Amino acid sequence: MSDKLDFITEELERLKAEHLFINIRVMESPADGWMIVDGKKVLNFCTNNYLGLANHPRLKEAAKKAVDDWGVGPAAVRTIAGTTRLHLELEKRLAAFKGVEDALFVQSGFNANQAAIPPLVGKGDVIFSDRLNHASIIDGARLSRAKIIVYEHCDPADLESKVQEHLSQYRRGLVVTDGVFSMDGDVAPLDKIYEVAETYGLMTMVDDAHGEGVLGRGGRGIVDHFGLHGKFDVEIGTLSKAFGVVGGVIAGKRLIVDYIRQKARPFLFSSAPTPADTAACLAAVDILEESEELVERLWENARYLKAGMDALGFDTGHSQTPILPIMLGEAGLAKTFSRKLFEQGVFAMGIGFPTVPRGLARIRVMNTAAHTKDDLDFGLEAFAKVGRELGVIS
Repeated sequence: MSDKLDFITEELERLKAEHLFINIRVMESPADGWMIVDGKKVLNFCTNNYLGLANHPRLKEAAKKAVDDWGVGPAAVRTIAGTTRLHLELEKRLAAFKGVEDALFVQSGFNANQAAIPPLVGKGDVIFSDRLNHASIIDGARLSRAKIIVYEHCDPADLESKVQEHLSQYRRGLVVTDGVFSMDGDVAPLDKIYEVAETYGLMTMVDDAHGEGVLGRGGRGIVDHFGLHGKFDVEIGTLSKAFGVVGGVIAGKRLIVDYIRQKARPFLFSSAPTPADTAACLAAVDILEESEELVERLWENARYLKAGMDALGFDTGHSQTPILPIMLGEAGLAKTFSRKLFEQGVFAMGIGFPTVPRGLARIRVMNTAAHTKDDLDFGLEAFAKVGRELGVIS
């Protein structure tokens, strides 16, 4: 008689054989331009710490003060006894920063998509979703029980064709897309998507997780980048990337945000974000409102690094942002490339299926405002050495 858990053993062995098993490295220092990883000091090209705020003195000081003033945890959900003045202040500040009527602060960007989608659409409704949307959008859409129609990646014409074919069969529709796609670094044509949505009366939602702090005036995001203020119904954001902390935000029209406060299960049934996290997020908003220097430095580094990789002969895909995929194809090659980079003092992980489609494995390089030109040159030298050793470049 076989063991009831044999299926787990078999699946783990399959993942290892196909070079898809995830080996988790251990961080031994704060997220910054350089980190101690598995006991070794390495150049950090892995984290989403776009503006270098995750270890910023002002954020750390704000978090420490919040612990002294408010304690370490809220001990309740927001709707019972977990909403503090800090939460309300952050929501007000985030709404002003993004130029929307209202915002709701939740536990994570992943939770934000699960919180926002099911209240807006359900059984009898339809969601039009970009083929490469993030897993949190996919899961939020599935939880809603609405019909999901996938349109081709960043293709407004295919979106319109799918809307024409399917919308009439459903009560109402929602179009949802990532703003910046986290594995490829390309930007959704949000202006064209809005035109389709407006023509056919669709609700609109964009996940701006990798656009906040990166695109738009002073990092205000993709809606600002395209000048669509007041037009997109819902913006989903995260405080764990450019803002350097943790948490998610649902922003947009006050009517919608008020409605989601009443209906969103992650908001209603999970404890509030901690005072320390909330205060650190407020400090991050202060920094972004005071100056565009960090955003400008991020883009200078992004242009420099991409030019260097292109000059070496690497395939950098279709990136339009600081996310820089080094396309390698096979997961085994990506894992070997990552391991050899680490030996050279560069921390950059290989990404394979199911995070990206089979045959499109890559090293995803994430440079930040915390890196200097010397850091980037060090990284380019390591990539050149490993790339030539493995025959990826000549």
